[in-house]
Amino acid sequence: MKKFLPLLLLPVLLTACIDNDIPYPRIQQNILTLAAEGEVSPASIDDKNLTATVTLGEDVNIRSVKFTEFTISEEGKSSLNLLEGAYDLSKPLTLTLSRFQDYEWTLTATQDIERYVTFAGQIGSTAIDVPGKRVVLYVPETSDRSAATLTSIKLGPEGHTTMVPDLKAGDVLNATDPIEVKVTAWGETETWHIYVDVTEAIVTTTQADAWVNVLWVYGAAPEDADNGFEYRVQGAADWTVVPESQITRNGGAFSCCIPHAKPLTTYEVRATSDENKGNEMTVTTGAAELLPDASFDEWWLNGKVWCPWAEGSVSWWDTGNTGASTLGQSNVTPSTDTPTGQGQSARLETRFVGIGAIGKLAAGSIFAGSFRKVDGTNGILDFGRPWTARPTALRGYYNYTPQPVNYASDEWKSMIGKPDSCHIWVALADCDTPVEIRTNPKTLQLFNKNADYVIAYGELTRGTATSGWETFEVKLNYRATNRVPRYILVVSAASKYGDYFTGGTGSTLLIDDYSLSYDY
Repeated sequence: MKKFLPLLLLPVLLTACIDNDIPYPRIQQNILTLAAEGEVSPASIDDKNLTATVTLGEDVNIRSVKFTEFTISEEGKSSLNLLEGAYDLSKPLTLTLSRFQDYEWTLTATQDIERYVTFAGQIGSTAIDVPGKRVVLYVPETSDRSAATLTSIKLGPEGHTTMVPDLKAGDVLNATDPIEVKVTAWGETETWHIYVDVTEAIVTTTQADAWVNVLWVYGAAPEDADNGFEYRVQGAADWTVVPESQITRNGGAFSCCIPHAKPLTTYEVRATSDENKGNEMTVTTGAAELLPDASFDEWWLNGKVWCPWAEGSVSWWDTGNTGASTLGQSNVTPSTDTPTGQGQSARLETRFVGIGAIGKLAAGSIFAGSFRKVDGTNGILDFGRPWTARPTALRGYYNYTPQPVNYASDEWKSMIGKPDSCHIWVALADCDTPVEIRTNPKTLQLFNKNADYVIAYGELTRGTATSGWETFEVKLNYRATNRVPRYILVVSAASKYGDYFTGGTGSTLLIDDYSLSYDY
């Protein structure tokens, strides 16, 4: 029997030597939706860097945040159930999403608490250093800082803050040395210091920004003086006084918008206060940039895909046709219906694409950028084309015929039966790359107009039919006048909620002759 023993052991040994070399699929697990009590804008979810950020109002205790919505990739598991309990977001919070592999996400919160401190006669605006818990402001050398009058103060969230000492407007303080204030909110105490320093300058030109046809100038001077601005073309003999209607005041800080400037021209600007003249600053306006192919006259048919550019040329606009054609035909096509009766326009139609009940709603859309690739029956797109000029508005012609919403995703079911809406929007961004858009619900990533990289934004939404062709103007609202864009985003859609596969079959938007305005 012994001679048969090795044969009996052979299956066992072979089994022990077999390794499971079949790799598990790599399916990244993402946060799809996230919302918190007291948020002031939608959460920003970045599935490239595995981060999510909520923006909270000042009435929220950032150390005890409750989430109202939290969904992740299908079949994924989370190390934390954010819908239970409260979380401290005063520092980054990590959680792990798992399916085959682990993916560590980082959650953060931003909270803009309005803070201000002003004193009578101060020059310019107050600088508030939140991380350093410092307040710095300036008064003229002639000021008596031993009897400085406090005119306003707020250093914490409204209704949840106490201060020691309990400072209030009208208090006369000795500000020759820093004023220490204990600020308590939500049971946490911070020590702030208020510095009231002196300056020799009575009036200062603090900033000047030149766009194409617009100048922005900022100044600082005593609040109770007659403050203003002057400007001239470099080399001119006379200064022009900026009208009062173009000046905005905030205590000792003031600014102005000077329209109708000439492109590619150098100007000198300065702030004034009573008879005093501030330092002169020199700025040069830029050149107007035109939107390429914005008459939508050039098209070519690539198989089933209509492309809004001439065959063989470089594209500037693109559409969702590549995705729509996976289940049907292009829903963005050229049209001879134009406002002038000449040339062509772009016709954007919302359709259900597919066979029978198998398919999905595809909203007709055209955008500055490129359709990068198909993701199943969805798409991955790049929004934005390189850009540096700062326009004031997007203009053009549109002709809209809405239909009742008859398809909707789960979160938009309340829209069923209501009129569809078209959506035209423009944004300027200073991000390093175009904005990636993903329409797959499992990895949904849409444009966030409140993202940090957005410099300016404007939109038009309409849920009623136009009277044939009408003109439109979408004004750009800027966050800052000194930030220079790297990309411009221009998007038009026949159904505003088409990204959520929600809209009315047959809603049709025709657009033509887009242009940019650079003046006010």
